[in-house]
Amino acid sequence: MAGSTLSTRQTGGGSLPATYVTASGLPRYNPLAQALHWLTAALALAVLPLAWVAISLPNSELKGTMFTLHKSVGLTILAIVVLRIVWRMIHPAPADPAAPKALEVIARINHWLLYAIFLIMPVSGYLLSALSGRSTAYFWLFTIPGFEKNEAVQKVFATMHVVGQYAVYLLVALHIAGTVWHLVVRRDGLLERMLPVQDGRGSR
Repeated sequence: MAGSTLSTRQTGGGSLPATYVTASGLPRYNPLAQALHWLTAALALAVLPLAWVAISLPNSELKGTMFTLHKSVGLTILAIVVLRIVWRMIHPAPADPAAPKALEVIARINHWLLYAIFLIMPVSGYLLSALSGRSTAYFWLFTIPGFEKNEAVQKVFATMHVVGQYAVYLLVALHIAGTVWHLVVRRDGLLERMLPVQDGRGSR
């Protein structure tokens, strides 16, 4: 496509409808991939503050409610990330804008580490709770049973969960920084790939 900055590493093959191409000529992520991405982002923004508030509260019904919400949101993130990985395997990501090779590698590693940490955190959180002998309520809709109490193994997952939160901060910050760099410095339309059509072409 004339004037495009597409990398030749990733190609979706075939011509794309106008609504799947950005104004700068980059192929968009499809609507489901976009929705899952922004839903993951919204839930990630919610799950950490829920934990911070829950930990700060004295033992009370409200504290239990906040932990139930935290755990439920975390398990929802787990389900969505699994769905995103399966979807990504079936529908490869669209081509990236051309960028220095080192930055492409960093972006790709960061992307997959984000997937990994958003799997590790809810799994470790669930096991942290389950190995205390407690069951886990999912939004008060149903209950996931716990296991026999095992403090030694529980401490392993507690450490993993605490360390993992800092990995989340680092990886999300790097992801946002990379997006801002593409948006402000390179101005190559990368962010638009993950946004719904806004230039009127979808109405034609």
